[in-house]
Formats: sequence, structure tokens, C-alpha cells
Amino acid sequence: MFENLSDKLEKSFQILKGQGRITEINVAETLKEVRRALLDADVNYKIAKTFTDTVKDKAIGMNVLTAVKPSQLMVKIVHDELVLLMGETSAEVNPKGSPAIILIAGLQGSGKTTFSAKLAKRLSEKKRKVLLTAADVYRPAAIEQLKTLGSQINIPVFSIEEKDAVKTATQALQFAKEHHHDTVIIDTAGRLHVDEEMMNEVAKIKELTKPTEILFVVDAMTGQDAVNSAKAFNVTVNYDGIILTKLDGDARGGAALSIRTVVGKPIKFISNGEKLTDIDVFYPDRLASRILGKGDIVSLVEKAQESIDEDEAEKLEEKLRKNKFDFDDFLKQIKAIKKMGSLSSIIGMMPGIGSQIKTANIDDRALIKVEAIINSMTLEERSVPRILNGSRRKRIAKGSGTSVQDVNRLIKQFNEMQKMIGQLSKKGSMLKNLRFN
Repeated sequence: MFENLSDKLEKSFQILKGQGRITEINVAETLKEVRRALLDADVNYKIAKTFTDTVKDKAIGMNVLTAVKPSQLMVKIVHDELVLLMGETSAEVNPKGSPAIILIAGLQGSGKTTFSAKLAKRLSEKKRKVLLTAADVYRPAAIEQLKTLGSQINIPVFSIEEKDAVKTATQALQFAKEHHHDTVIIDTAGRLHVDEEMMNEVAKIKELTKPTEILFVVDAMTGQDAVNSAKAFNVTVNYDGIILTKLDGDARGGAALSIRTVVGKPIKFISNGEKLTDIDVFYPDRLASRILGKGDIVSLVEKAQESIDEDEAEKLEEKLRKNKFDFDDFLKQIKAIKKMGSLSSIIGMMPGIGSQIKTANIDDRALIKVEAIINSMTLEERSVPRILNGSRRKRIAKGSGTSVQDVNRLIKQFNEMQKMIGQLSKKGSMLKNLRFN
């Protein structure tokens, strides 16, 4: 997501490269391209115009410091205005009451049910005792989907035999009180479009359960349609926050940039994958940095801290120093990387890297293939890779469902990595000796 917008914004700033100072002419040329980039990203026309007018006023009225180039100044102004556009500060869910009740609403296909499970997992990791409630009684298999997701994260799902969403929600609340659940997440039904029946049902559930928070889930890939449905729903239900889903898809970004201004409610979470760990608090400043190709190193570090065990990291560091890195260590690192999310999302957080390899075919299945190959090795083969002769490689290929060429390629890459680690270790020890001699 945002790749096209990032590319076009970057090209618009090129107009100012080599310019000695900000002028009305070069600012107008730049902002013409910025506005075009925003409109192509499906940002609301009025918002795009107001945005560029504000940037123009700030750029013209600002004295350019000698040390700051005009293009750098423009990037800074655009970054700050993007942050303002998307809401300035983060606004996470804050469960209150006993039990706290969180009502999830949205159109059909927006990802409500999956998000409900993601939120349940996140809150349970914060020591909340969560109960999921299957109040989507119309969509075929919706209840079973929620039960399947609940079983994956060991969180119970409440449902009844009757197709009555209001009764399901009220009985879930009673069940939660009897079984000491401090958080109830109610997954309600969606429709193909906002309609009166849908509104009335959610309004009734709201009236009877008195939720702590109501969250409206929108599919970022639907662009301004997402913004319009969010606006219509808010008029009736008056929800507390917005969830943007499918940010890992081919979304142009208009919903993320427009929805806060149009609806006046904060974006609380973004969901960027199918895994139940693919949920992030929405930080406007971090997303603005990513849009402008500056990466998001803070989120990257946070994900690494969540996924990588500190003791394991120290053991790995010791092995690297002694040049004893083997396939078992390699496998542990792959698993840690997979916990952090998709490869494309990780790379998108790296400053200056995402734009350079945006045309590369980043396939997460490559990691699955590597895992399969290593898992098909014996313990001895993993720790002593030099014994991997031709017959062993054929057996490994057959056992992993890959080809001998795949196995050979992995072993070659691993050997090259070991050589590089060895060279770095030697350089490190040489520097250490120089430092203390």
C-alpha cells in the first residue's frame, strides 16, 4: 500500500532539487503534482485541495535556513500536514468497566470477524479475560469462522442456536458476568451496504449492552466508498473509532488519508495481513514517514522486541563471535522474522529500502520452503553442514517437497553467509586487539 503515492510524491519533490530557494513558481509546480498524487490515491478532492493550499501557505511564508534545501523543507512541511490530516496522535482501545464491552461493526467483507479475533488476542496478552461473541447470525459460517479463530488463540466464543443477534449479545453479557470475563467483544453482522435494518440492529445492541467502545471496521481497498460508509454509519451509531483493514492489499491509501477529516473520529488500529498477529496501533506520524519513503524504524524495533527472545539473541551473538552459526540457528531466525509479519511489511519499515526494491517479487512462501528444507535435515546435518553430500541432498529434497536445486541453492547461500560471518568475526577481533594493545 502507498507505493504509488510514495513514488508520485517523491517525483513531485524532484522539482525543487537544485533550486536555491522556495519561490511561488516552484512551489506551485510541486504542489500541482502533490495534489495530483493525492487524487490518484483516491483522497477526497476537497481534502486534497485544502491540504495543498495549507502546504503552499506554510512554504511561502517560511524563511528557508541556509542549511536546509528547499526540497527538504517541502518534505518536512508535507510530513507535518499528513500527520495533522490523519489525526496527530494515536488512540488505542482502552477497556473500562467490568466487563468492558467492545462492539465491532462494519460492512460485509470488511474483515470484522478476523479483526475481532485479532483484538481479542491482543487484549488477552495484556492479561484481559476475553469473551468473543458471535452476533453475526446471517452470514453463512460466520459463527464457525469466529469459533475457529477463537480456538487458535484459546479464547471462548459465545453463541446461541437462535438467529437473534440482540439476544446473543445480551446473553453473552450475562454469561461473561457469571464466568468472570472482564472483556466482551461482540462481532455484529455486516451488509453489502449500509441499510436501515443493519443500523437498527446495531443500535438495539448498543442500547441494551451499553458498550464501552464501538469500533467501525472499514476495508481500505474500497477507497472513498469506505469513507462514505463510515460517515453514514457514524450519523446513526456514533462510534468511537475506526479500524482500517487490508492495508497489505492493493489499496491506494485514500481512505487512510481522508477518513479522519471526513468523519471526525480517530483511526485506532490498522490490520495488514491474515495472521492474528497482523494488527498495529495507528500512529499518524509513523505512517506519514512511510508514505514519504522515510520508513518506520520505531515500529520495526518494536516488532523485533516482541518477536525476538533476549536470551536467544545473546546466545546467537556468542555463536556469531565464535563462528558457530548453524542451520538450527538459521531456522530460529526465520521463525522470529515470520512472527514480525510479512516480508513486504518489514521491508516497508526500513528507511530508504522499501522504495529501492518495490519492484522485487517478495514472496513469503520462500521462507516456508527454507523451513521445510531445514526441517528435513537430521540434527547432525544441521549442526555440521559440510557432511551434506549428494545422496543426503536428494533425500532432503524429497522429504521437503522441493528440488535438489533448491537445496543446493540454500546450502550455497548458507556457506556464503558463514564465510561473511567469519570475516566479520576476524575483523572484530583485530579491532579489539588494536584497541587494547
